[in-house]
Amino acid sequence: MIEDGYLSSAWEGDQFDFQNSAGHGRPQLRTFEPAETSSSSTRLNSTSPIPSRTSVDSAGQVSTSRWQESPTTHMTTLERRDNALTTHSEQVALVEPTFDESVLRALCDLDCGVPLLLDRIKQSMISCREASTFFKKRAAMEEEYGKNMQKLARSTAEIYSMNDGKAGSFVSAWHGTLRVHEMMAENRLRFAQRLNEMSEELANLSKEVEKNRKQTKELATRYERALQESETSTEKCKNRLDITSEELERVLLQKEGESLKDNVVQSRAGNTGGKRAIGKAVGGLLLKSKNPGNIQRQEDDIRSKVSTASDVYRKAMIDTQTMRQEYFNFQLPRILRSLKECTDEIDLGTQYHLTRYAFLFESIVLSDGSILVPPREEGLGLKASIESIDNRSDFRIYMQNYAYARGGVLRGPRREGPIEEGFLPPIPRHDIDKHISSNGVNMNGGLHGVPASGRPTFGVDLAEQMVRDNVDLPPILPKCCQAIEKYGLQTQGIYRISGMTSKVAKLRQKLDQDLNAVDLDASEWSGDINTVASAIKGWLRDLPDPLLTFSLHQGFIEAAKIENDRLRHIRLHERVNELPDPNYATLKYFLGHLHRINQHATINSMSMQNLAIVFGPTLFGISPTSAHPGQANGGMVDAALQNLAIETILNHYSDIFEDESEVAS
Repeated sequence: MIEDGYLSSAWEGDQFDFQNSAGHGRPQLRTFEPAETSSSSTRLNSTSPIPSRTSVDSAGQVSTSRWQESPTTHMTTLERRDNALTTHSEQVALVEPTFDESVLRALCDLDCGVPLLLDRIKQSMISCREASTFFKKRAAMEEEYGKNMQKLARSTAEIYSMNDGKAGSFVSAWHGTLRVHEMMAENRLRFAQRLNEMSEELANLSKEVEKNRKQTKELATRYERALQESETSTEKCKNRLDITSEELERVLLQKEGESLKDNVVQSRAGNTGGKRAIGKAVGGLLLKSKNPGNIQRQEDDIRSKVSTASDVYRKAMIDTQTMRQEYFNFQLPRILRSLKECTDEIDLGTQYHLTRYAFLFESIVLSDGSILVPPREEGLGLKASIESIDNRSDFRIYMQNYAYARGGVLRGPRREGPIEEGFLPPIPRHDIDKHISSNGVNMNGGLHGVPASGRPTFGVDLAEQMVRDNVDLPPILPKCCQAIEKYGLQTQGIYRISGMTSKVAKLRQKLDQDLNAVDLDASEWSGDINTVASAIKGWLRDLPDPLLTFSLHQGFIEAAKIENDRLRHIRLHERVNELPDPNYATLKYFLGHLHRINQHATINSMSMQNLAIVFGPTLFGISPTSAHPGQANGGMVDAALQNLAIETILNHYSDIFEDESEVAS
């Protein structure tokens, strides 16, 4: 691996070992070898995965081994290497530029270095093939899924256009929904295409490495067999020399009239008599009877054979020793280096494609997310398209078109007619807007004193207020917060100290009657800014569904229970993002206001903790499901967790609510 400092020629497009690997979509990683190791790491030629080279023995003399290469081949190899290095010298190396020589030395010291690497390459090839098979099967699944979804979206759009379905905003949202599915199908098809490409590249990589492994194994076997044959030949020469030496010794003994065995016996037995002494005397008489000239000629012939056998043995021994030194000092390291580079090649290639797969998978999921929820300037997403359906408007338009197209055709009983024919007079209409019931509540829901166009503020659902007024924020919120920031940033205990009850009630009534007519810059309100602060707290408390909503109440509480600060922040961020749009916009504005209040905490004493204590119960409300018998404020059971949740959100306001553009501005 690259992290371990291993050198890999996996990505070199001009090297024989993996000359086609550069076309498999992987980055071109270059191999740079140190100058001092060039004698043992010459590049591979076109005839063998391990080229032959000139070897130098320990005395510095050139060997005459059968493995010696010609000067022309050596120079050609070096020139090709120099050209390759010059061509890529300006490229950025993506791996360590040196081979881990310690690993190579350790492999050379092992008797099983070659089979170890061969088995390791086999394991790597199995892993590579499994990854290739997985990519291929996953590509088939994604392709089938994408084609089916694309076919479904297109056929559904065609069928809907042929039938008499709803029109108006519904058909626009429906077509938008189908377009979303078609775009996601196209993403899946592109993903499947990439997976097929990676599967093919891994399969080709495995085949190339297997081919190089086989060639290197055959070369190593050939070198080992040649060395074994040389050692066997040396052993035969030694045996031949021993035999001729024994023959020469026997002739010399015959010439002197005694045998080697008799000499040994005589030296041990001394002057002992018996059968041994008699045999010696008889043997001596027999030898003396031979012709001395024949014995001399026999001795000369055998001496010539001994000399020849000695020369042959000496030459065989020198050749074997030279071959052994060259094998262990040069050929074996180069074989091991080539096998190690094959291992790095396939390992790096497999890891690269797995990393690429992870990146593509993550990208396709994020792309699906951006299609479902695109940026605001790129149009509506799936949820926004469906929420844009206006059934009331669609029905009104349909009713008008239907009445216009078919209203002239009588399809039921007559509505009006002469009284004498039994028709009743038409029912008189009343002005609903001016009709007020006897209990003082008008038809719009206003109280006594509220104008006919009554637009109450307190106790009205947040979403209803914003839809009714067609605004992005409830009007009371910026009106009161701006006044507080203008007159109350330096007020000691702002929001913690309540205003006078009578003045708060009076301001609430005025805001409820006509919000726009209230001037908070007047001395009546700016002189006692705590009254305005109490009014906005009352507005938040009176919301039918609190700002953080009853439905998400338990989710916020569970997130606040997390002890790890970072994880608690993340979970609360997720709950905030789940808020409805009106609640999210209101919470963002109001907590931003509290954040500005906290910036003057040294003067107004309103730290994040104090603000959280004040607004924890207010923003969470009192959930009906959390009330206990005999306990009026059941929601206060979770007060500590509520305060911790608000404090955490305030402390991480920028991370939760502000995007990069807002922070930069």
